[in-house]
Amino acid sequence: MKNKELLEKTEKELEILLNEKKKKIEDARFKAVTSGIKNVREIRENRKDIARILTIISKK
Repeated sequence: MKNKELLEKTEKELEILLNEKKKKIEDARFKAVTSGIKNVREIRENRKDIARILTIISKK
């Protein structure tokens, strides 16, 4: 997700998106342990998105 897209969202939308990303990381970790996931980058990308969202929330 791009920073420009995140800057256009309201704080409430960012918090919803943050919760969705955290849930995706949790699900991906379970999949990695149990059956293995094909896209291990997904966890890293979601972590970076969470960092971006938290940065933008703190700026607002």
